[in-house]
Amino acid sequence: MRVSQLFGATLRAAPSDELFSHQLLLRAGYLQQLAAGIFSLLPLGARSQERIRRILREEMNAIGGQEVAMPVVQPADIWQRSGRWQDVDETLVRFQDRRGREMVVAMTHEEVVADLAASQVSSYRDLPRIVYQIQTKFRDEPRPRAGLIRTREFWMKDSYSLDRDPEGLLAAYRKHFHAYFRIAARAGLPVAAVLSDVGMMGGKVAHEFMYLSDQGEDTLLLCPRCGYAANQEVAERLEAPAEDIPELPLEEVATPGCTTVAEVAAALGVELSRVAKTVGYLAELERGRGGRVVLAVVPGDREVNLARLRQASGAVELRAATAEELAQVGAVAGYMSPRGLDRAAVTVIADSSLRRRRNLVAGANREGWHLRNFNLERDGQVDQELPLAAAVGGDPCPRCAGPLDLRRGIEYGNIFQLGTRYSEALGAMYTDEDGRQRPVVMGSYGIGLGRLLACVAEEHHDERGLALPVSIAPFQVALVQVGADPKVVEAAQRLYHDLERAGVEALYDDRDVSAGIKFADSDLRGMPLRVTVSPRTLQREAVELKRRLGEARDVPLAGAAGAVQEEVGALWQELDLQVSERMAGVEELAERTFGPAG
Repeated sequence: MRVSQLFGATLRAAPSDELFSHQLLLRAGYLQQLAAGIFSLLPLGARSQERIRRILREEMNAIGGQEVAMPVVQPADIWQRSGRWQDVDETLVRFQDRRGREMVVAMTHEEVVADLAASQVSSYRDLPRIVYQIQTKFRDEPRPRAGLIRTREFWMKDSYSLDRDPEGLLAAYRKHFHAYFRIAARAGLPVAAVLSDVGMMGGKVAHEFMYLSDQGEDTLLLCPRCGYAANQEVAERLEAPAEDIPELPLEEVATPGCTTVAEVAAALGVELSRVAKTVGYLAELERGRGGRVVLAVVPGDREVNLARLRQASGAVELRAATAEELAQVGAVAGYMSPRGLDRAAVTVIADSSLRRRRNLVAGANREGWHLRNFNLERDGQVDQELPLAAAVGGDPCPRCAGPLDLRRGIEYGNIFQLGTRYSEALGAMYTDEDGRQRPVVMGSYGIGLGRLLACVAEEHHDERGLALPVSIAPFQVALVQVGADPKVVEAAQRLYHDLERAGVEALYDDRDVSAGIKFADSDLRGMPLRVTVSPRTLQREAVELKRRLGEARDVPLAGAAGAVQEEVGALWQELDLQVSERMAGVEELAERTFGPAG
């Protein structure tokens, strides 16, 4: 490809409110935004995405996957039968066709796969199977952000396992666990697997594959001692022993103007952890059916784990309750506690650690007043108790009691053990050896192609631009012709054709612009190698060969194509070595996570 013919120009500037890696993708001419969360891939971005597709296909095929193509538009009926028509919010795009039938734009394909299995699987002999596709999805995200990290339209590799029993599901899940680490390694991306919330997918077990980055939107808890890793939404923590002190009489104390935990703790001379903090939410229990006030009670130094609160309350959506909504159930904003409420109109869920503590401070549900010596079991009115407070860095690991590290991460993929939710709803049954009908056991596994490219860009760049690994870069070589001297032009064109014949993909900058612009654009676009042909190099009967993040060196003009081909081969060998090194501990990690392989 000649740069003079390339569709997609580099930019000198990009929006400053995005991740630096996304700014670079925009500036390098990999993509262009059409609307919020909706992007067009330009030729360079499309070529990089095709590299990612190739890796995904190879790794899915390696674990026995068979590629299929399923419809983007689906009838609402299958979503209604699975229950997700009611459970999923406006993220799922619903519409009516010209005949008035309810339809959806696919955001995932569990229902369709279960429907296919209902027709294609009849006997235990038809199992196990893994099917996958690489396809456009659409989710109407309320707040698309960070470029390709959170978009509305996106490309996804989604695969699905169909098995006879939970043991078969675990084997398929384990195959994907390995494959996802290998996919990331081949893309030059270090990742960690963390326990995660199953969310709208359902099932009992899920893992997210996270690229660790301070720019990530997910909060993770990792144990460097034993390897425990979990998203904060599901991270467990060890609770302190019960306090063996007598309960003191409850008393009201004036706290005028103290509406935050910090203000109350300072006014009464107690630590934040000695305050029972109550936070009010409005939970929508059925889509479009109004809501119910839910109060969450946690230690004052902790935040509410919203994923657990949503699951415990049965909410399909949670938002902060207004002061007026709280007042309707007897709660006073800024002075709340689980005491003196309209029990018929409110649900109270408390962190289980509070029952083990004595003589705390809590709101009095009376403006300007709090309670001393509040004891949850004696003084509170609680519907549920569970580990509701979010774990934080420094908490003891639930497995080995070592201190947990708090990190940020960007999710690049996820895997779910779905079980039989969709197969039972859609009638995907098989006949076992004894002639009995049983539901197919399913797993679901996704990777966002745009997210993966964004994570690679975040990992591989410097202040001048992208520095992509050879497996992901749209071209292996940036060939730069400096000046318009006929000898330079002839040598550059001859080398370009020699590289083509040698199977080396080169982006040839043949434009009539300054050397500075060409070098800046080459660095910005991030090809692994740069080859420069200039009057100076020809004087030395050489061309200049430079890795994107390495030192320049001369290679003889006469054998330049062969030298470049060798250097490209060296890049692939180095990447293969990195893949081997990163995969070396994955089986041990899998054994710690799932137990010995069956």
